[in-house]
Amino acid sequence: MKIGMVSLGCPKNLVDSEVMLGLIREKQLEITNNSEDADIIIVNTCGFIESAKEESINTVLQMAEYKQTGSCKYLIMTGCLGQRYADELFESMPEIDAIVGTDSFTDISWVIEQVMSGKRLKHLEKLTSKNVILPPRMLTTPGYMAYLKIAEGCDNCCSYCIIPQLRGPYTSRPYDEVMAEAKALAESGVKELIVVAQDTTRYGEDTTGNLLLPQLLRDLNALEGIQWIRVMYLYPNNFTDELIDAFASLDKVCKYIDIPLQHASDRLLDSMNRYDTRAQVEELLHKLRTRVKNITIRTTFIVGFPGETEEDFAELKDFVAQQRFENAGVFQYSQEEGTVAGAMENQIAPEVKENRYHELMALQAEISEEIHQAREGAELDVLVEGFDEDNLAYGRSAHEAPDIDGTIFIENAENLQIGDIVRVRISQGFTYEMVGERI
Repeated sequence: MKIGMVSLGCPKNLVDSEVMLGLIREKQLEITNNSEDADIIIVNTCGFIESAKEESINTVLQMAEYKQTGSCKYLIMTGCLGQRYADELFESMPEIDAIVGTDSFTDISWVIEQVMSGKRLKHLEKLTSKNVILPPRMLTTPGYMAYLKIAEGCDNCCSYCIIPQLRGPYTSRPYDEVMAEAKALAESGVKELIVVAQDTTRYGEDTTGNLLLPQLLRDLNALEGIQWIRVMYLYPNNFTDELIDAFASLDKVCKYIDIPLQHASDRLLDSMNRYDTRAQVEELLHKLRTRVKNITIRTTFIVGFPGETEEDFAELKDFVAQQRFENAGVFQYSQEEGTVAGAMENQIAPEVKENRYHELMALQAEISEEIHQAREGAELDVLVEGFDEDNLAYGRSAHEAPDIDGTIFIENAENLQIGDIVRVRISQGFTYEMVGERI
C-alpha cells in the first residue's frame, strides 16, 4: 500500500505529520509524494481560525476526488479540525474513512489497519494525558533544517483561542528526550534547529516548577553540527532576564525574537486574557534591544477584536510606529465558537476589520522597507534555500524564519549548493526581500 500525507497548519502540526510518517515507515509501507498514486491519503488538518478550517475542508474534499480519479481507497483525517468537529464531519463527510484526534496520532498504524479491514472509525482520546514521548520522525523539511517540538498543549487560555480545547493542557516533553532528538538531528546534518511549542518560554514549568528554556538553549548551543538555533512563540510574560542573557551570550542562538503581542491597548489585552500591559511589554522590548546585539524582533497583531474602538486601533498603530518591529504579521480577528471572545456581543463588522488590517499592514510594510534599506552595505551569513529561473540563489539570514519572513537573493552564486551558509553583502533592501552579493 502507498501512503500519501498532506500536512496543513503550523510547524507543530508538521512535526506530528513527520512522526506519523516515521511510524508508517517502520511498518514498511511505501510513502509517496504523489496523492494521485496513493492508496491511503492522510490529511493532517488545522482548525485554529476560519480560514484554516476552510483550507482543511477544501483539501480533504480535493483528496477525496482521488477515490474517483486516482488510486485512493481510504481517506484519513487527523489534526485539530478532526479533533474539534469529529462528530459533525464523520456524519457529513462519508468520504472520510477515519478521524484521528490530536492526542491519538501516534496510533496511526493501528488506524490504517482498521480502515484496511473495512472499518470506519473515529479514534479520539481525552486530552488528559499527552503523547509527549515521540517516536522517530521522517523529516519532510530540507535536510539542513528541522523543527524541535519541546511541549504540547497550552494553558494560557487567551479568550480568542481554541487551542487549549484542541490540544489539551501544557505538557513539556522530557528534557533528556528533547536533547537526544536534537543530538540525532545534528548528527543527521541539520544546521538550523527551530524550537517550537505553543509557548516555548513555559518549557519545564509544569514538570519541574522552573522555566528550563535558558538551560535548554545552553545545552543545544553545545551540540556539534548545529549552526543556528531559532526559537519561536516566545510569550512575553515568562521572558526572564536569564532567557535574555541566553539570547545575548550564546553564539548559535539566532538573535531573533518571535514574540506574539496581539495588541497594545491595555483594555483589549485584558479582554483577550493576556498577561501583560503595554508598559510591561515596552519595558521588555527595551531590555531586549539594549542587551541583545543585532536583534530582530518579530510579532503578530490581531485587528478587529470584539470591542476594538477607533481609539484602540489608533493606540495600536502608535505602538507599531514607535517600536518599529523588523517583521510583523497582522490577522483579522476570527470569531470562533467555543471561545470566550466568540460569545462577546460587540463583534466588529467585517469591512472594518478588513480596513484596519490593510492600514496596519501598510504601516508595517513601510517600516520593514526602511529597515531593509538601512541594511544596505551590511554583511550577513545567508543560508541558501534554492535557485530561481535565472539561477539566482535565494535564502535567509538569522534575521528571517522560514515560510514567515522575507527572502535574500544572492548574486555571484556560482557553485553554491542548497544548505550552504555564505557571506553576503546587502546591496538593495525592499519591503519583503533584499538583494546581496556573495563575498
